[in-house]
Amino acid sequence: MISLQSVNLGYSNIPILKNLTLHVGKGEFLGVIGLSGAGKSTLLMSIIGNIRVLQGNYQVFGYDLSSISKRELRLLRSQIGFIFQGYNLVNRLSVLHNVMCGMLKDLPMGRSLIKLYSGEELEKAHEYMQIVGIEQLAMKRCDELSGGQRQRVAIARALAQEPKVLLADEPVAALDPKSAVQVMDVLRKVNETYGVTIISNLHHLDFAREYCDRIVGVASGSISYDGSTHALQGSTLEAIYDNNRPMGGEFDIASIVDKTHGGVQSSPWEEERFAKVPVAA
Repeated sequence: MISLQSVNLGYSNIPILKNLTLHVGKGEFLGVIGLSGAGKSTLLMSIIGNIRVLQGNYQVFGYDLSSISKRELRLLRSQIGFIFQGYNLVNRLSVLHNVMCGMLKDLPMGRSLIKLYSGEELEKAHEYMQIVGIEQLAMKRCDELSGGQRQRVAIARALAQEPKVLLADEPVAALDPKSAVQVMDVLRKVNETYGVTIISNLHHLDFAREYCDRIVGVASGSISYDGSTHALQGSTLEAIYDNNRPMGGEFDIASIVDKTHGGVQSSPWEEERFAKVPVAA
């Protein structure tokens, strides 16, 4: 689906990421980790053709990104859903109408302007809202929702595009730990239910280990690690995080996952027995 071979990416003629070789197949859940400013978002944005290919062979769905036409780029982007840290929802619209926005590329302009949807389209929207657990909020305005609920609306909207790939740029960075677990659970469910390839930038290393099939580490403008979650240890982490502590704050993600799945409502900071595991700043 996505193939980079000896690729340099940058702006104008200045390379930001160099000598990238990466292959992503259908149905993978890929986590991208690294320090802030390492180039994680640049790598993600390059998949939708927003970053110039300066050198090498970069293929997405068979399109050559170094010579892709404007028409081909539109077709490429129509097959990719993007989930932002800041949600990018229309706050004054309901959850349902925000989800329907994901279908706009397939709707006649007249019907989209007056919000006239077919029964089949509404059924699809309801399915996507069910998958992310927000169907009971369908008629609520998005500015009345919590951060975690908004991010789940954003995921449902992206699903409404029927994408081959979902790109998630720090999807849980702005969320509290419990909401972050819920959003990561939803992404895994989407990956398993629809076979959608997910590529997500993550600051929380433990989230990457818990949810991703494979991890790519970005450091010093290149890919320094590409492998399983189990092999990501010691010296490998030091290389990714430039011999600094990879994380800043402290809370136990494994305990939060257990508590969230068990329906316990208490905050992780309320119990002293929680182990201190470093997490991303």
